[in-house]
Parts: sequence; structure tokens; C-alpha cells
Amino acid sequence: MKNIIIVLGLISFTLGTYAQKRSDFKGPAYKNYKYWKYKSEPMVVYTNTAKNDLKGPAYKNYKPWQNKDNYQAQKVVKLNSERKKLMGPAYKNYKPWRRKNR
Repeated sequence: MKNIIIVLGLISFTLGTYAQKRSDFKGPAYKNYKYWKYKSEPMVVYTNTAKNDLKGPAYKNYKPWQNKDNYQAQKVVKLNSERKKLMGPAYKNYKPWRRKNR
């Protein structure tokens, strides 16, 4: 019985450690990675604008996949690219709340 518990504990531990997303780079290779040398494909980010005002048991039993309005209320989030144009100290000290084009 003791062996079974030890084996199950080791299996759960190893599954937990291997379930995490592993990065290709570690240590100095990760620190010195030059992201501008490699092209990355931009991802589309969606946000849900519909708020759910349910509370208590109604919220617990809410099934979002059954609500068709939930899927239509999504919109695409566009990220500002002003900071990408900056370099050096201007990039480091960029403060988005001080933008002039608000």
C-alpha cells in the first residue's frame, strides 16, 4: 500500500512539472535574445464587452456556451504601435498615459 501511494505521488508530481509550458531559452540565451531579428506573427486578441450581472446560484449554474449574445459581443483589441517606433531612453521612459493623441 505504501508503494502505491509513493508511485501515485511521483506520477502526480511529474505530470505537474511537465504540464508547464517550457521555454526554448534559459539563462543567458533567454536574457540576450534579440527579438527584432526574428519575425513573430501578431495574434488577434478578442475582448468580451458584455457584462454578466448574475450572482449566487444563478452565476454558478450559468452556461456561457448556451448564451448566443455572448459570442456576438466580442470585439478585436488593437494595440498601439507608438512605442515600437521609439528607441533608447524614449522607449524605456514611455508613459502611455501622457499620450498627446487622446
